[in-house]
Amino acid sequence: MRSLHEYVSKWIPNMDLARVISVNYSLNDLIQMFKDYVRVTPEGPRVWTQDKKLSDRDVILLQLVAAKIASLSGKSASDAMGVAEIEAATGLYPKTISSRLSELTKSANAERVDSDQGGKYRITTVGTSRLGEQLSKKFRPAP
Repeated sequence: MRSLHEYVSKWIPNMDLARVISVNYSLNDLIQMFKDYVRVTPEGPRVWTQDKKLSDRDVILLQLVAAKIASLSGKSASDAMGVAEIEAATGLYPKTISSRLSELTKSANAERVDSDQGGKYRITTVGTSRLGEQLSKKFRPAP
């Protein structure tokens, strides 16, 4: 019994420390963070931003968040999207999307995933965190 206690005493603090520095967004976390910006519709995941001024980068990242939410909820097979899919969902020009995706990939906010249909992109954990912080600062309710 004493050896079990020593073992648990030794490893539990390490597990608690690991939990403190671990970041992994669940479906519920993503919905809570982005519920004012994205929706999953019968047509697919969409950015839903009535009257909010967003940059092209933010729109693309939000579209990738919406794709991740749709995937985690079982509404979509993949959390990655290609340029043509992002264009169809957002209305942005393909050249703009490609340029912004290149920047987002270089800054580790998105990652390229090679697939059978060509290059697709998904939002990273860092991108999710940065976008959530940025949007909460930008659209903070007035006191």
